[in-house]
Amino acid sequence: MEYMLFLGEANPREPIAPTDPAFGAYMADWQAYNQKLIDGGHWIGGAQLQPIATATTIKRVAGEDTIVDGPFAETKEQLGGYYLIEAKDLDEALELAAAMPFTDAVIEVRPIQYRPQP
Repeated sequence: MEYMLFLGEANPREPIAPTDPAFGAYMADWQAYNQKLIDGGHWIGGAQLQPIATATTIKRVAGEDTIVDGPFAETKEQLGGYYLIEAKDLDEALELAAAMPFTDAVIEVRPIQYRPQP
């Protein structure tokens, strides 16, 4: 079964700059996590999102669209990226999500629902 892991930052902060000495260790942890997903046959896809300031939202009310700068959700957490993974069940998906090298995060795990094509 496929699951989407939405990565939210509980305490959004400036990203670590590539010139920061801590950047290499930070990225090594994420590369190791990604390799774990690939080696285990769980990796389907994923990406980091651009900063929230780049978001644009279409709000549709009664068929009328309004385009708004910013994210669709007004919350302290910010969506920072996603993974699409393969897991045998929710327990395995939660185990894989919990292995992410975050110190502060909100990770939403949601199964993908496919509908048959007509």
